[in-house]
Amino acid sequence: MKSPKLPHTLFLAVLLSLASPLFAADGPTPYPDPKNEAAWPGVGPIRCHPWMVDNRAWFWTQREKDQGAVVFVGDSLMGGWKTLQKDFPALKVANRGIGGDVSRGMLFRFQEDVLDLHPRAIVLVAGSNDLSTHTNPANAVANISAIVDMVRKAAPTVPIILCTIPPRNAPKAPIKPGALKDLNARLTAFGAGKEHLVVVDLFTALATPEGDITPGFFAADGVHLMPPAYEKWAALLRPAFASLGVK
Repeated sequence: MKSPKLPHTLFLAVLLSLASPLFAADGPTPYPDPKNEAAWPGVGPIRCHPWMVDNRAWFWTQREKDQGAVVFVGDSLMGGWKTLQKDFPALKVANRGIGGDVSRGMLFRFQEDVLDLHPRAIVLVAGSNDLSTHTNPANAVANISAIVDMVRKAAPTVPIILCTIPPRNAPKAPIKPGALKDLNARLTAFGAGKEHLVVVDLFTALATPEGDITPGFFAADGVHLMPPAYEKWAALLRPAFASLGVK
């Protein structure tokens, strides 16, 4: 008995479903329901605001253009760096910072927003917003460790620059006493001795000798950075890039 013929439209649908890996998705994987903790990789706080969805949709439109770039990823500290290309004129750069993001959110989006760009190098700052939620600093480091593991599985020798968290003095967004120092100590210890990874001490560079925010480096909120702070940050990164062979 002859097999029944499939209608043309149904045949085409089946063909496309079988060939789906060959077709690019039309946008980033949506954030899971923030209330469904099991759907999120990592540990610690979850944040999902409308502008984060918008940011990731914009990043998606830049995927082809940003292939092979040095990718700067983080929260608003990174997202607010509007002079990246001017500060690093010899490098192709891509900014993947999202305001308000926590380390767990970065872990969720890291494959599509960063690794899919086949980065030449990665600069990461994560954990400031984790501190704002009063989570254990160990959670942020666990997520950062998972991010580094992702990089190493995808590209074992890609250079990574991990930045410590700057000082802050934000009465409207207080953190637990000692938490910032704890997190930065953990970040420094995590990066010690790792191949193709350098820790840049952003805290010391932007703090007074007493450990407070340096006037002129911070906005009125005591958290976000002003242009002189980004100039200082860039100055720290240049020798770090050189030490990792990114010239």
